[in-house]
Amino acid sequence: MASAATLLVAVTPAVTASAGPADLDAARHGRTEWAGSWAAAVTRGNTVGLTNTGLNNQSIRMNVQTTVGGDRVRIRLSNLYGEQAVKVGHATVARPDTTTPDDRSDIDTTTVHELTFNGATSATMNKGAELVSDPLDFPVGEQEDLVVTLFFPVLTGPVTFHGQARATNFIGQTDLTTVATSTEFTRKIDCCWMFLSGIDVERRMSPGSVVVLGDSIGDGNGSTVNADRRWPDLLAARLIDKRPDVRTPGVLNLSLSGNRLNHEGTEPGAGGFPGYYELGPNALARLNEDVFPQTGVRTVVTHLGINDIWMSDDSSEAIIATLRQLNQQVKARGLTSLVGTITPYEGNGGPGVWTPEKDATRQAVNAWLRGAGAAEFDGVIDFDAVLRDPERPSRLLPAYDAGDHIHPNDAGAQAMADAVPLRLLGL
Repeated sequence: MASAATLLVAVTPAVTASAGPADLDAARHGRTEWAGSWAAAVTRGNTVGLTNTGLNNQSIRMNVQTTVGGDRVRIRLSNLYGEQAVKVGHATVARPDTTTPDDRSDIDTTTVHELTFNGATSATMNKGAELVSDPLDFPVGEQEDLVVTLFFPVLTGPVTFHGQARATNFIGQTDLTTVATSTEFTRKIDCCWMFLSGIDVERRMSPGSVVVLGDSIGDGNGSTVNADRRWPDLLAARLIDKRPDVRTPGVLNLSLSGNRLNHEGTEPGAGGFPGYYELGPNALARLNEDVFPQTGVRTVVTHLGINDIWMSDDSSEAIIATLRQLNQQVKARGLTSLVGTITPYEGNGGPGVWTPEKDATRQAVNAWLRGAGAAEFDGVIDFDAVLRDPERPSRLLPAYDAGDHIHPNDAGAQAMADAVPLRLLGL
């Protein structure tokens, strides 16, 4: 490590007359790195409804909020779970029009930029593949709202999507990628980001990103729609407030509502829960799809296990074994591996969803995490201690309860974000 007296200078290489486009680009932008600023875990479309039939001669307008900013941006699309190649006819990114009612449907047309793919304004996503846009000179700020609009000229088939956006998005007929208002978008949905899987920004000497591998608690169930009050959002705000410069890591929320450590999303659960594709595959299967490919990932925060308990009645031994395996695989990639304790949920659901025996399983997992597990992971974040009611530790503190007795409200999400020791993130 260089001493405080050492001066490090980044020297831009000279550009000769024979330099190619890549050399010219590197010279222009100097020493920069790509960092993940926003991401969403994606799954296969469900067996019925819009996500199964797909889009046909339709546009979808989607709202997201970045974490860190940069001078250039690129958009990542995914057809990972598609059953066929998907044609992207046109795509744009813009800033929202903040002078109109706050449903995030309208865009500032002076900020609209076409996305290109290998220089073309349309492209095909192969079956099971990702599509990354060309880098775009479009400065993006920290925690800035962006609007991505995609047009699909022919039937997509089952979509690759994220089911719990907690943001209002819009669908309409024909190419609406550059229209200013929501008038022509005839369908409003609060559920989904479709095909959109990530936004990267180019920054100077980026410290990378923090990935949250979680379930509905990280996905923001119980938080205010269109307010970006999920606990990973609030962690990003805290990091930016602590260190508002290029040394701030991005926060990438790869949580999936209903996700489990040891079971598939389609497996049914207690209380008559039917299971759906959108709950995603088991967490170990998600590592190579959702976690390791993220741009600049340096730290992984795993917060899973509550669904294995209430849905599947897994034993503490089964949950701990998978948490240990997740930790080993994350650390084998040279990444920092953090884990969160499982939060209480007494009062959620009907008979059999919460039982004293299931709570004993939760407590056993947490005891292991605070004890022997703490020696294996790089850090343990005690979300249980933060959210539980001291008078009745098997339930959420009422002030943090969104009303269903399992998901934290905005105040609870803030408490979770505040509970993350920043030293564990290198700050």
